[in-house]
Amino acid sequence: MRLLRGERGSEKVYFDDPVHAALVWQDEGARLIHVVDLDGAWEGMPKNWKVVSRILKAVEVPIQLGGGLRSLEAIGRVLDAGVERAVLGTAAVEEPGLVAEAVRRFGPERIVVGLDVKDGEVAVKGWTEGSGLSPSVLGLRMRDLGVTRALYTDISRDGALSGPNIEAIRKFAESTGLKLIASGGISSLEDVVKIRELEPFGVEGMMVGRALYEGRFSLREAIEVAEGR
Repeated sequence: MRLLRGERGSEKVYFDDPVHAALVWQDEGARLIHVVDLDGAWEGMPKNWKVVSRILKAVEVPIQLGGGLRSLEAIGRVLDAGVERAVLGTAAVEEPGLVAEAVRRFGPERIVVGLDVKDGEVAVKGWTEGSGLSPSVLGLRMRDLGVTRALYTDISRDGALSGPNIEAIRKFAESTGLKLIASGGISSLEDVVKIRELEPFGVEGMMVGRALYEGRFSLREAIEVAEGR
């Protein structure tokens, strides 16, 4: 299921079974599959663990999971079960000490900070509330806590197929020094090229959703372009 700009009521279902979707992307050559527990993000705790468990059992590629991970218990549970990376969003704003302890306990390679940005401000609680923080300020705070990787999502472009905000992504990566996964608005192979060209600034990857679901290009094509082939 995909949302448009994270808005409730804009849901569009592409696969009835998330496990089927994960298997499709694995077969297409995915190196990492990003999974979001939307109910968990809105309610503040994981709500779809049974489905996530089925995905973990079905695929061999690493899984990155976000949505409602706001306690060490929840983070530890998903990582111990086989999730490769846990994405912390609201916790980064409201409980920075939790992020620091998660990095210390599980290591910086397994903890990703999710920065969901709208109109220059980081949003929290499933994108429903503003935080009053700019992405660069929060990114630097997280770096000081030992975080090394961030997922940067432009909410206004997410699911809109309007092209990524290249300048904002570049400025964030450059100002924070974090490894960065870019997300939001990627709609064409030309967009994939533009993101790839940000690699010197620390952008190491990109997350593509609706463009793949709607057949704008294939995942195999995107991987080839991202790798410069």
